[in-house]
Amino acid sequence: MTVYLVGAGPGDPGLITVRGAELLARAEVVVFDRLASPALVALAPPEAERIDVGKGAGHAVLTQDEINDVLVDRGRSGRAVVRLKGGDPFVFGRGGEEAEALAAAGIDFEVVPGVTSAIGAPAYAGIPVTHRGLSTHVTIVTGHEDPAKGRTDVDWEALAAAGGTLVILMGAGHLGDIVTRLIAGGLPADTPAAAVTWGTTPAHASVRSTLGKIAECGVEAPAAIVVGEVAALNLSWFENRPLFGRRVVVTRAREQASELRTQLQGLGATVLEIPAIAVRPVAFDVPPLEAFAWVVFTSANGVNAFFDAGLAASGRDARALSGLNVAAIGPGTATALAERGIRADLVPPRFVAESLVDAFPPAGPPAGERVLVARAAVARDVLPEGLTAKGYDVEVLTVYETVAAEVDPAMIEAVRAGEVDAVTFTSSSTVTNFLEALGTLPDPSVRIVAIGPVTAETARAHGLTVTAVAEEHTIAGLVATLIAALKPA
Repeated sequence: MTVYLVGAGPGDPGLITVRGAELLARAEVVVFDRLASPALVALAPPEAERIDVGKGAGHAVLTQDEINDVLVDRGRSGRAVVRLKGGDPFVFGRGGEEAEALAAAGIDFEVVPGVTSAIGAPAYAGIPVTHRGLSTHVTIVTGHEDPAKGRTDVDWEALAAAGGTLVILMGAGHLGDIVTRLIAGGLPADTPAAAVTWGTTPAHASVRSTLGKIAECGVEAPAAIVVGEVAALNLSWFENRPLFGRRVVVTRAREQASELRTQLQGLGATVLEIPAIAVRPVAFDVPPLEAFAWVVFTSANGVNAFFDAGLAASGRDARALSGLNVAAIGPGTATALAERGIRADLVPPRFVAESLVDAFPPAGPPAGERVLVARAAVARDVLPEGLTAKGYDVEVLTVYETVAAEVDPAMIEAVRAGEVDAVTFTSSSTVTNFLEALGTLPDPSVRIVAIGPVTAETARAHGLTVTAVAEEHTIAGLVATLIAALKPA
């Protein structure tokens, strides 16, 4: 079996290569250190063995020799082994030593390059390491050599005379000495310099200064330090995103949270997933559909349950709805129907039950046309009562239920401590269950953003001060409202 030395990139899990993600998805063992994103480790199957070797500045759970032994041992086990390393395995990642150990043991290995922080971190800070007219070459050097060898191989004075861009990795702890030697080598003290800490991650921060003053800027590891004319460029984009540095709680069910999480992370937010509800199937039988004129869906969950636990269980599919009118409460529900091959005949202008009732044509003829409403076990009766008042014969079909979900205590504690900027709610049940798990009201400084008026009213009834309500009751509308609510005054 092959051991795969996979570069995890500088921190942003989106920078993993396609090959790296494929290998993680079928890994049986994952060996990782602190610079590998937890989101990447999570790509491995749940049953995979996960070994945290915890290498970091000034400490290590295992020594390098011990890590080599782990790789050899697991490599001999016949399982698929992924060694997940921050950045690129062969750029100051000691991947060469691990490959040597595997080769000496007669174990096949493959190297999957990753984006090195020497390139990725400056790029996310808006610093191109080469630039026409400013720098035609770049030198990448470590600022932390092996103390056991008793000598230094880095000629800082020569590097000072080399010109171009100098990128120093692992140099935060020796920055003062490095600066002194570079200046002694002839590099002017006013040469532009920048430091990017935790580059490409939610904790990303950058500072621009000069060579003579960069050591006074409190640079901490892990950092990529850039010296040269390009460090004066400020093509900032990562830090300019509207939610950069914000911590936002998503209370949506885990099965539904991915779209919202992806949008928020793409806008720079750190997302804390605290799924207040979980979607649980219930037993039900789909009645003879030919008896109905309309089928109404009030959520994407209802669509999925109706098709997967209802129609599929009886050997039917979307063709069972042929000839029926289909209504969806909003675009998210309509999209879920479209994915099943059904185009919604009716979507109201406002994505609430009241608007759907208003949009429905009067019943008949014949009088008492039948409507099947597929919904959750607990829901408002606005829709069935409103349609009944319009002359329809309404049958409610419970296709799923929502229950309180188990939440991560650390996430809850972050909210209690006021370490979040906003909490988003997408339904009344998310409000109720979240507050029950929290056991108190969030700090008044935390913005509360609701997807619609019904959810907002539930939040107010529980004592929350609602900061903003999305005018368009969709995930896109919620995100736009959140951006406005968190915009600096």
